Amino acid sequence: MSTTRISHFCIALALCCGATPALADWTGKGNVGASFATGNSENQAASAALELTNTVDKWQHTFGFAGNYGSESGTTNAQRWEVRGQTQYALTERAYAFGAGRYDDDKFSQYNYQASLAGGLGYRIIDSDRTKLWVQGGPGYRYAEILATGESEDGVIFRGDLGFDHQLTATTKIVDRFLVEAGSDNTYVQNDLGLEVTISGGLGLRVGYQVRHNTDVLPGVEKTDTLTTVGLLYETK
Repeated sequence: MSTTRISHFCIALALCCGATPALADWTGKGNVGASFATGNSENQAASAALELTNTVDKWQHTFGFAGNYGSESGTTNAQRWEVRGQTQYALTERAYAFGAGRYDDDKFSQYNYQASLAGGLGYRIIDSDRTKLWVQGGPGYRYAEILATGESEDGVIFRGDLGFDHQLTATTKIVDRFLVEAGSDNTYVQNDLGLEVTISGGLGLRVGYQVRHNTDVLPGVEKTDTLTTVGLLYETK
């Protein structure tokens, strides 16, 4: 992606996330650890992730980052990072409107990068202290560059998200995030399943399993990549 396109995407993502409140107003969680990949790249690497959330009146802003990097004998064998953001506005107690953006850069996949912006409606199906289940969806636009050829793909997509959090015990929580971006050139699917265990205060352990799938790939490219992560988790509330 050219510098101009990256700049334009970052500006659009910032607009999507609205005015950024002071850092002290944000809550969130981050984790660092090791990762184990299969698919287009089979490796062991270091991983890190961060998610920040801010809620003001009917507005909620979320920003996320995830990265994975590894090398062996001086040769890079894993290099992927993703930034994402979403702003949503409550229409009722459970329904909301949203705008979301995502940028994914992976040197060991079908695409050099994938970027998308979308907007639509969401609904909190379950919203209790112990269990949360929500779904959202709407139209968007995707721009991508094929790694092997440098050719670009762009077009209208439908983006859908499903989120699930469940407190199994006082110290153990299961979380799952499902994303689909369906377009005429390719349909991208990603699912992130995690188990989080609190050790003391905001410190804990996290085990995660991620699956990424592209429906249309070049010959010799795997359609599905998986990433298993294990690491320390720190959460503020």
